[in-house]
Amino acid sequence: MGPVNGTLVAEAGDVCWLRADVALAASARRHAGQLARGICLPEERVARLELCVTEMATNLLKHAQDGSLALRVVRARGRAAVECLSLDDGPGIDDVPRALRDGTSAYGSLGIGLGAIGRLADVFGVHSLRGRGTVVYARFWAEEPAPAPGPVDTAGLTRPISGEQVCGDTWAVRRPSEGGSDALQLLMCDGLGHGPLAARVADRAREAFRASRHTSPAAVLQDVHHGLRGTRGAAVAIALIDLVGRRVHLSGAGNITALVGAGDTRTGLLSMPGIVGLQLPRPRTFEAAFPPGAALVMHSDGLSERWKPADFPGLFTQDASLVAAQILNQAAVRRDDAGIVVAVHRQP
Repeated sequence: MGPVNGTLVAEAGDVCWLRADVALAASARRHAGQLARGICLPEERVARLELCVTEMATNLLKHAQDGSLALRVVRARGRAAVECLSLDDGPGIDDVPRALRDGTSAYGSLGIGLGAIGRLADVFGVHSLRGRGTVVYARFWAEEPAPAPGPVDTAGLTRPISGEQVCGDTWAVRRPSEGGSDALQLLMCDGLGHGPLAARVADRAREAFRASRHTSPAAVLQDVHHGLRGTRGAAVAIALIDLVGRRVHLSGAGNITALVGAGDTRTGLLSMPGIVGLQLPRPRTFEAAFPPGAALVMHSDGLSERWKPADFPGLFTQDASLVAAQILNQAAVRRDDAGIVVAVHRQP
């Protein structure tokens, strides 16, 4: 990791994607256990994590038309956790509150039910769309209790194109040196192409973002442009969230979709044509309101830009990891790398 100017909040890391097949439960237990022991979870909590992913895997195999598990280590405020995401494309849960009651198995699988998974995990959430799919989210921190949530919750998720092990998309979130706790900067980057070469470009972009001493999105974008010279280039967008002014400012080049969703409405934030690292026009900055209850969503062209907040009732009240996973679950273009970063402004 290169130098960090400001405070790094979170950034993309390795994600273990497991497709639903007959070996899913055993594979999920093995990978989850390895991640948990890698961050020194106590064995009793490792067992709880393994039970959680076993139930997730069993539900996918029994009831989803197609689905996958995403397992990864996430870090925040100097602490680490194992995060588990179950994504499927149907049939959805008719009555989520009922599925969360004690003694009710949402799908009739192991019988421990979603409510019990919620008790096993330090942080838990579920979002379901009838006939379209469900995302279940659970996080196990290496140290208890879980960190208290801040006014803005951020998370991202990447998935490589089929047949590749690494993703050319990346994201990162930091607090700039100027602005302190009242500002956040977000990076979304799509390295051109796929596979290891695109992933190297993405890594370089993240390093330049971390090292930038600037606060304005246009200036940070210029720093990333200089950092990517000599590479194949990337589509990049930089956002600045001003919590005091309740505004989002964004400067980007290339095919990155950025929008603020509030209620059923969406406000788009434009990126200019260009390739960061090769041909960057004079950056322009666009802005939008960012009131409590709103969500900033930035994603690569590995996701369709046709989705609307109204397509996801109740989603933006959830944890940012779950928001990112459900939008990726519903909008991802299966033939491409997919990457998304989300900032949810919590209601006071």
